[in-house]
Amino acid sequence: MTPGGYAVRVTVEPDMPDLIAPMLAAAGVLPAGAGWSYEFKYDGVRAITYLRDGRVRALSRRGNDVTGSYPELTALAQLLPGRRAILDGEIVALEAGDRPSFARLATRMHVAAPSATLRATVPVVYYVFDVLWLDGRPVLDEPYERRRERLAGLGLDTPGVRTPPHFTGAAGEVVLHAAELGGLEGVVAKRLGAPYRPGKRSADWTKVPLVRTQEVLVAGWKAGAGRRAGTVGSLLLAVHGDDGGLRFAGHVGTGFTDAMLGQLRELLGPLHRGSAPVPDVPREHSRHAHWVEPVLVGEVAFRNWTPDGRLRHPSWRGLRADRGPGSARRHPEPAVPPAGRVEGAFETPDGRWRVEAVRRGRDQFYRLSHGDNVIDGLAIATVQRLLEEAGVDLADLVEAAGPDGPVLNRRGVA
Repeated sequence: MTPGGYAVRVTVEPDMPDLIAPMLAAAGVLPAGAGWSYEFKYDGVRAITYLRDGRVRALSRRGNDVTGSYPELTALAQLLPGRRAILDGEIVALEAGDRPSFARLATRMHVAAPSATLRATVPVVYYVFDVLWLDGRPVLDEPYERRRERLAGLGLDTPGVRTPPHFTGAAGEVVLHAAELGGLEGVVAKRLGAPYRPGKRSADWTKVPLVRTQEVLVAGWKAGAGRRAGTVGSLLLAVHGDDGGLRFAGHVGTGFTDAMLGQLRELLGPLHRGSAPVPDVPREHSRHAHWVEPVLVGEVAFRNWTPDGRLRHPSWRGLRADRGPGSARRHPEPAVPPAGRVEGAFETPDGRWRVEAVRRGRDQFYRLSHGDNVIDGLAIATVQRLLEEAGVDLADLVEAAGPDGPVLNRRGVA
């Protein structure tokens, strides 16, 4: 109350938090219908950045301070002078053609204070895809669409700090195909009306990877031979089962660079133990194995899981210092919507490409299959375009009997 009797409204800004846990995407298939935006999925490490009083602090997904490891992120202070913000994004190392390279990034991930030479040789880019706090107030509860508008207004578009594109109103399968052509990891579909849910894994963000990846624990290793004599030949892997116990997940012997092999040999030595940390290791894997305490978390790319719980065709991608041992759990298989009734089909003479007309409830669409890759919810024009990009002419397809109905002609009419 002023001396003259007038009330004065005082606005007190909330304190900017020191930590916001990142929202996580759930694995799934491309969502159908409107109300979604699509972003490319980059092959890097997650970081939330805190800008306050001209200083930048970067925290990893596990809440570790990685500011010193990636000094390039401090450029945010010059890009947003005098502003306070909390931003979410991905740290990425690029190779020729602006393609993300996790192998290149791995040379920076475990370096607390990279030299000027290393920073020049392997520069990183911070792709900022969300804003959580801006100029004194949280925006977590605002819908994704509004947060994206705020992010665009920041004008983050420099060689080292970028705002990645997002595609609203586009067909998800087209964006996914563009990601494949660009050598990217996949796409993330984000519900336009969804708030930011700190620390939660939500289907409001659905990740659709082109390459399946899995966090694993290193349970042991075998010595190499030939060119790899004197170093690691393969790693024996484990994951946590549903009951929390460790399960043997197979072995990986490809994907290593010389730098990775040297780092692994250095780290594995002090972790030696006399027996396997995981039960039921087949004899062909346990023979001549060197067992270690299962504390190192790595990541592999793989094709799929075998019926006995082994990784099929795994390839090593690198150690993940930003993951804890508890993250090495077998990811659940993506939820697949009901298959629908196939009303007709045609395919290439060699059977490699197949197009089906499908009805699911009141919806009718086309399904394109190539090997293990299946894309649902397509219009016939989209099918034709995707086939043309793969060098296949729709006119060359031959009619094939659908399992539930008649043949399908090339105009998509049964």
